[in-house]
Amino acid sequence: MYDCIIVGGGIAGLQASIQLGRYRRKTLVIDRGDGRSTLCRNYHNVLGYPEGVSGETLRSLGRRQAQGYGVQFVEGNATATERYEKGFLITCEPENSLPTTYEGKTVLFATGVMDRMPDLPGLRLCLGLTVFICPDCDGYETRGKRTLVMGSGDAGASMALALTYFCNDLVYVNHERKPVDAALAEKLRAAGIRTVDAAIERILTEGEAVAGRFRGVALATGETIAGDRAFVAFGGNEVRTDLAKQLHVERMETKHIATDPRTKMTSVPGVWAAGDVGVHSEQLVIAMGEGLQSAIWMHKWLLAREKESGATANSLVGAGKP
Repeated sequence: MYDCIIVGGGIAGLQASIQLGRYRRKTLVIDRGDGRSTLCRNYHNVLGYPEGVSGETLRSLGRRQAQGYGVQFVEGNATATERYEKGFLITCEPENSLPTTYEGKTVLFATGVMDRMPDLPGLRLCLGLTVFICPDCDGYETRGKRTLVMGSGDAGASMALALTYFCNDLVYVNHERKPVDAALAEKLRAAGIRTVDAAIERILTEGEAVAGRFRGVALATGETIAGDRAFVAFGGNEVRTDLAKQLHVERMETKHIATDPRTKMTSVPGVWAAGDVGVHSEQLVIAMGEGLQSAIWMHKWLLAREKESGATANSLVGAGKP
């Protein structure tokens, strides 16, 4: 039986696992390997990385660091969870393997959010380099650059307007041709933002696509629109909290999980949530902080129960473990 099971091996989950490993807690991370951090090729606003750092680099380093403290990893999709007298059961379906159920005294949901975006050739290769999703993270990168917003309806219109703080050369391509609220449309016109209602056929890049140099879009109409930077804003992002719902964890209308601001514990004792599944600004460093914060309070919670039962962390995990 594990002291802690972490569902999600992204930034929040990895940071939590490192801290729990340092507490010598028997910890398992279940990771399906497809979160936001697998897509971003360069985070620009992270302390200590002035040239940026990729999500894959952080994930690779984080996993190696956690494994050095004895944390175990399973690659697969957690599909079911339930509470029982000793703790929690998490069923995982690894690829090409039979489902396995793991027992844990505590659970941390760090399952994240996945942005909805079309599967356009070249798009994912540019993410985090010249194509972005978060104006707070990367609006700075549009300074002095012609910027395209590839989006849908009001979500794309709102993104274009938000970017006027950084950039005054903007084009909104309403890829899904959904209607834009009249008030938003008027604001776009007042800001001098051209709106194009047409499907995008492909992303234009300069040189090798792997370099991630965005140069514009080719539309289904045959028109091409040049640009140096782009943002994606389609709305309807997937908040991955359906597994938490099975435990009757309190969720907001947006499906984000409500947690105690001090401990990050959910409405269900023994269950925590950290990272983008929570209610806050979705930022890498916030996810990292919440992962650490959750781990601290998971350890405290376990300590209290071990004292009640006369057990200790050393007796559970093994004295002398690094």
